[in-house]
Amino acid sequence: MAEPAPPVSDRLRPPEGLWRRRVASFGHAVRGVWAALRSEVHLQFHAVATVVVIGLGFYYHLARLEWALVALAVAGVWAAELVNTAIEALTDLASPAYHPLAGKAKDVAAGAVLLAALGALVVGALVFGPKLFPQ
Repeated sequence: MAEPAPPVSDRLRPPEGLWRRRVASFGHAVRGVWAALRSEVHLQFHAVATVVVIGLGFYYHLARLEWALVALAVAGVWAAELVNTAIEALTDLASPAYHPLAGKAKDVAAGAVLLAALGALVVGALVFGPKLFPQ
């Protein structure tokens, strides 16, 4: 005979240690961002640009939708740069010597950052352009 199912309250309770693992994974992610920030000049540039954009946003009292667009643009650039950094590190590990496919992987990842940065530039121009250059 099959065992009865546990009570609903037990089925909804997360397994032991789940929250500890979730907090630890958050810590790993923060450590990864920090490690990339310390080692990547491009990410340091993006950090300075982020601070400038946030400062301009407060100065010009951006509307909620403008903040949302700016936040999405900034997050997109940061995410692309972090993925690019990870791909470069893994490519260097897998192929320490030059290989055309390794170069292609790095170029494509860098292209993703370029597209994200150009998109953010367009968002910045649309949001801040009328404020910086009123007619």
